[in-house]
Amino acid sequence: LEREFLYCLLFFVFQLFIVALSFAYFSKALTGTYMKSSITQIERRFDLSSTHIGLIDGSFEMGNLLFLAVVSHFGAKLHRPRLIAAGCFLMAVGAFLTGLTHFFMGRYKYDTVIQVFQNDNLSIAACVDPLKTLDHVPEIQIEDSGSSMWIYVFLGNALRGIGETPVTPLGISYIDDFAKAENSPFYIACLQTITLLGPMFGFLLGSYCARLYVDIGYVDMESVTITPKDSRWVGAWWMGFLVSSGLLLISSIPFWFLPRSMPKQESEENHETPVCEILNKTEDAQSNNQNFKLTEIAKGFLPSLRRLLGTPAYFLLLCGSILKFNAFIGLLTFKAKYMEQQFGQSASRANFLIGVLNLPAVAIGIFLGGLLMKRYKLSVVSGAQLSFATSFMSYLLMLLQFGTKCDNIPIAGLTVSYNGREMLFSECNRDCLCSAEEWDPVCSDSGITYISPCMAGCLSSSGHGKNTVFHNCTCVSTSFPAGSSTSVRLGQCPHAKDCSRSFTSYMAISVLSSFINALGATPGYMVYFLWIKVLSPLPMLSVGGIPAPVYFGALIDSTCLKWSMKSCGGRGACRIYNSDMYRIIFLGLITCIRLVLRTEVCFKVCFFSLAEIFLQIPLKYEGFSALMHAVQEERKHQNRSKNAFTKQQNKTPSSLRCH
Repeated sequence: LEREFLYCLLFFVFQLFIVALSFAYFSKALTGTYMKSSITQIERRFDLSSTHIGLIDGSFEMGNLLFLAVVSHFGAKLHRPRLIAAGCFLMAVGAFLTGLTHFFMGRYKYDTVIQVFQNDNLSIAACVDPLKTLDHVPEIQIEDSGSSMWIYVFLGNALRGIGETPVTPLGISYIDDFAKAENSPFYIACLQTITLLGPMFGFLLGSYCARLYVDIGYVDMESVTITPKDSRWVGAWWMGFLVSSGLLLISSIPFWFLPRSMPKQESEENHETPVCEILNKTEDAQSNNQNFKLTEIAKGFLPSLRRLLGTPAYFLLLCGSILKFNAFIGLLTFKAKYMEQQFGQSASRANFLIGVLNLPAVAIGIFLGGLLMKRYKLSVVSGAQLSFATSFMSYLLMLLQFGTKCDNIPIAGLTVSYNGREMLFSECNRDCLCSAEEWDPVCSDSGITYISPCMAGCLSSSGHGKNTVFHNCTCVSTSFPAGSSTSVRLGQCPHAKDCSRSFTSYMAISVLSSFINALGATPGYMVYFLWIKVLSPLPMLSVGGIPAPVYFGALIDSTCLKWSMKSCGGRGACRIYNSDMYRIIFLGLITCIRLVLRTEVCFKVCFFSLAEIFLQIPLKYEGFSALMHAVQEERKHQNRSKNAFTKQQNKTPSSLRCH
């Protein structure tokens, strides 16, 4: 009875670890994808370029990379559950600091000529004639970016990256050490399945917060003259970080109370083991771990790193993995923004569609890929071939996305001309004392957008707030025949009707491409993990996440047509992009990186095919795993011999403790 109670207790403790780790995986995935979904909001709130926002996004990988090698090498010798708890707590602090930045700043002010007027009869003369005296000359509100407060977002994201470091490697190693050999893959599969829910909820949370105004609860929404589709709109980006911070903090609590180690789960036939022997195994594991000193652990770190980086096969695999991660991070970071700029979608709708269409397709593809492997018992070579076939089909679908496009919105002086002159100033607004730095777009009935009522030459207005309409606009009257409306309304003109059909085609291709690519993800990752077990690599994929958002952002910035201006006079966020150039650069960059990756996948297929030919045995995952296990056991034996004397001194015979 005592033995059964102890086994049940140990089983309960281990299951508690699995549940806690699953929730931690879910929380960190939710927070990470929420950061991606809030990129546009943070860019506009702090008035930053895409290059700067890419640097902020890459700070997570910077913090992660600082400690990833150290944690991977030292973590397994220390108290892993408490290290995971500390990591979750650091992530919670980082997310909280990011969201807290909002409260350090003043109210969000966007550049507009519209003031908060309650009198409907008050007319605004946007075009100011210097020869006339007007009672109401509008003052331009210049956007206040909050100086360098974005540094706190950078630090918070980096702190979150540091906290994420121990969660994945130490959680997996803890399961691998103490779970049954046959149960370990099942536990890891459950973790990955639950982790997939995190990005879905992260994008949905981002969609909800992007729909709310940044200063909701502090301003009268009737006084806000912009809509979620406006390039000046900033959603309540801070709210999601506070929510995710709470989730991460809750996820850290159980790990503080879990044991440092426990006896490995045994099969049913081994349940005859006496209780005292089970306890002695736990004590031996704890005492042996406590006898390690950091100086002893660190001895093999640098030689191991030097040996890995000196291995050509490892270096090739590492370069391919970094490129793959570059393409993935670049696409995930700026996909929502691409949908906004190319198809005129709001940030809220773009995040919602990614969360409910793309990510479920990825989850289904990963599940079916694993089912195919199990059903047909694919070998390593077959898995590599399936991965190559699906990635190649996904690549072809990626090429089709170049054909799904929307034309540039007609903007006077930027994408269309004033009577043949592609300049912001023309005869119709020459005497209006307009500023070229303004961005308060208005839309005429003809579908042409003017960057401000002043640039449209408007002399009067009616209504107030969002319902303001400007009249007697000279630039509108000179561009169209007599009798046409010379009024404009607030806001940018929408895209043409055929743009909605192009967007539907784009989403269909995108979802299908995501599904097909994910279908080969499980076989590809199995090949990848079997490959790296031979080389015992250092997890350095975070290197790929640092430059990708930066150079993606820099190339996106090169397509900007109109920049905002900060109150200090510096260049702020981009208001409108050249959609044709944006599409070519964004999709072209991803396509080029994926083309290079096809070479890396071909190398894997050739490597395992040649290995199968020369070894004259089918490389099944089971047999290959046995080979990897033998290599790992040899390395463990070498490490054991170095510390044999220390272990022997601290080891007490179990017969003295078992009564």
